[in-house]
Amino acid sequence: MEYLTCRCSIFKIYHRFAMHELGLSSRKPYKKCARVVGEVLGKFHPHGDSAVYDALVRMAQDFSMRCPLVRGHGNFGSVDADPPAAMRYTECRLEALTEAMLLADLEQDTVDFDPNFDNSQKEPSVLPARIPTLLLNGSSGIAVGMATNIPPHNLGELVDALSVLIHNPEATLQELLEYMPGPDFPTGGLIMGNIGILEAYRTGRGRIIVRGKTDIELLDSKTKRSAIIIKEIPYQTNKSALVEKIAELVEDKILEGISDIRDESDRTGMRIVIELKRGSDPSIVLNNLYRLTALQSSFSCNMVGILDRQPKQMGLKELLQAFLDFRCSVIERRAKFKLSQAQDRKHIVEGIITGLENVDGVIRIIRESSSNAMASAALRNAYDLSEKQADALLDMTLRKLTLLETKKFVDEAKHLTEEISKLSELLSSKKQIFQLIEQEANEIKNKFPTPRRSMLEDSDSGQLDEIDVIPNEEMLLTLSEKGYLKRMKPNTFNLQNRGTIGKSVGKMRVNDAMSDFLVCHSHDHVLYFSDRGIVYSARAYKVPECTRTAAGTPLVQILSLSDGERITSIIPVSELSGDQYLVMLTVNGYIKKVSLSFFSAIRSTGIIAIQLVPGDELKWVRLCTDDDLVAMASQNGMVILSFCDTLRTLGRNTRGSVAMRLKNGDKMACMDIIPAAMRKDLERASENHQNRGKDLSAPWLLFVSESGLGKRVPLSSFRLSPRNRVGLKGYKLVEDRLAAVFVVGLSLAEDGESDEQVVLVSQSGTINRIKVRDVSIQSRYARGVILMRLEHAGKIQSTSLISAVEEEAEAERVENAAELPTEKSATSATQ
Repeated sequence: MEYLTCRCSIFKIYHRFAMHELGLSSRKPYKKCARVVGEVLGKFHPHGDSAVYDALVRMAQDFSMRCPLVRGHGNFGSVDADPPAAMRYTECRLEALTEAMLLADLEQDTVDFDPNFDNSQKEPSVLPARIPTLLLNGSSGIAVGMATNIPPHNLGELVDALSVLIHNPEATLQELLEYMPGPDFPTGGLIMGNIGILEAYRTGRGRIIVRGKTDIELLDSKTKRSAIIIKEIPYQTNKSALVEKIAELVEDKILEGISDIRDESDRTGMRIVIELKRGSDPSIVLNNLYRLTALQSSFSCNMVGILDRQPKQMGLKELLQAFLDFRCSVIERRAKFKLSQAQDRKHIVEGIITGLENVDGVIRIIRESSSNAMASAALRNAYDLSEKQADALLDMTLRKLTLLETKKFVDEAKHLTEEISKLSELLSSKKQIFQLIEQEANEIKNKFPTPRRSMLEDSDSGQLDEIDVIPNEEMLLTLSEKGYLKRMKPNTFNLQNRGTIGKSVGKMRVNDAMSDFLVCHSHDHVLYFSDRGIVYSARAYKVPECTRTAAGTPLVQILSLSDGERITSIIPVSELSGDQYLVMLTVNGYIKKVSLSFFSAIRSTGIIAIQLVPGDELKWVRLCTDDDLVAMASQNGMVILSFCDTLRTLGRNTRGSVAMRLKNGDKMACMDIIPAAMRKDLERASENHQNRGKDLSAPWLLFVSESGLGKRVPLSSFRLSPRNRVGLKGYKLVEDRLAAVFVVGLSLAEDGESDEQVVLVSQSGTINRIKVRDVSIQSRYARGVILMRLEHAGKIQSTSLISAVEEEAEAERVENAAELPTEKSATSATQ
């Protein structure tokens, strides 16, 4: 196979051959590049010197060639695209690898030599490469009617893949990939996924995604400021242009979260420091860098080579096989050349030995002859010698007639006989030729080891999704009765005192009211459950962000809802794992438990979550595990505490079982989950329920009525009971109904009081946010205290519980003075 794919490749052959003729080996002193360029121009390529010098410079750049072929001395450019110094200043010589890999067998008739441009001398059409340099250093360029773009590879992996193909010509591409998994770029970087590699190696054309290698460093532990350190960049990327592009994007406010950019690269390596602003997420900034700059780029493979003087696009196996065929030809020609020389030398040595055995007669014939011609003819006739043998005897000096010299000729003849035998055996055996190819390739591999620079990432294909560039921040979601949804920042509502009027959540449509209010994260899967038992799914960031006074976005623009269908419960889920369950409760008191993994693939039109009987509605859905407990309450204030593991896990298209025996006119009011950590305490309290009411410590049940009243009741006041019971009285209601029940006291402050907050939403959209510790602890039969005044605001429509974390609250106060603490988690209840 001819490894010529572009004009630059031809220049490289000229350079290496010219330097070889000039004697610029790796052990000789450097010579000016102008001398080499002049040699190429004068003997092989009588055109412009700029193209010839550019090819020479590229062969000396370690960021352009995986294995540089020329050792440069002076300024040969940089990865910042700085130009090299003029050829009169720079010097060069061949690398040792070049001599061993490309020039070792050049004088042994291994390749064809063609006349140069003026027919004054010969030049090689190709070099007798021992390694496929087309794959080792790659090739890129455009020639007459064809283009090529071949990535560079690792020397050791390339030899290993050759060995596999030598031992098993039927080896599959997958077997080759075990030893040669992908390209190895001089500048390193991360190769994302193997889909593009497989396609390129299979067909000769593919797209490989390459990312720069980065680290995250913490600059200040107090303010938690960090920096992104770029240590490697994609192949053929201009470093200075990359830094300028990042700075331009920051200045245009397209790329946010960056405070400073510095290039600290030196001779020890590359180091680009990108300092981030306080609070910026490094992973989000990094994903934006991948998306908007050349820190992530693609290498489009177009593996075209000239095979039998015809351009052809080839895959990896075909390229390696073509090289093996070419190498076999080189080995055969070299063996024939050596065999011919050995046979010629043996013929001469045999004549000399014959003459030495008859030395007296030879001397007599020479003395009696009057001329060299007569002596040669007499020797040929006397001892049956050829003309070459007779001339060799005549050219011998007297010192060669000693016994020691005679023994040397005998030993040389024996050695030549063995060499001829081996060469003849080699030429007759393909197996030995392949063994020699493998042996010579392994010698180069062992002499010039090169560890892999580009790492392969199997996690993804390098394609950035929309979610990769969106910060996973906390957010508030509010839903109205008429299906208007909006997303707000968590510090929208300030903390207020118990009994105040509250703060409006914003504009409401005519005859509309608040339905649900919850806290989640931008990356969460939000499951929307409708009154008809259908569940829909969408990422939380899909909801448009708006201000507190905005009306919101209609749900029909986000979900494919049917006419008259209402969303009654919203559940944010970070991961749809199989060890969690969803507990569903209907208005008429049917309950069931479904594995969360059943909702991992939800169609855009929704799927069935629960089978409802006529007149029933799905109202409440909560997340739980088997070790949790469930607390259910009716509008008349009756409460049941039960184990979640007593609920049998059912499929989606089922109705469930009876949760509570409801009296006439009563309906379910709310449901909440009690964490497994409290289970032992509750079991102990249920065994000693005769003492209940005396222990006022956490945890508590927080009751909220429709009229804005509320109270806390110790959980120890309730005993555990099975489902399908009437339950215990939890709230004494007079012309009022229960709106919600929460388990509180899961997050405690240093004084042992609740560290949680409750958000109350009225039908008109007014929101009040108060501390749970401000709600008094009372008995099961008490009426409670005023949580929110509703003289002109109707009834309580929705409630949410928020658990605050002191460390997060302190960090938030630093960022936004007088604003709210950061919410950690939330559950919500709808009327």
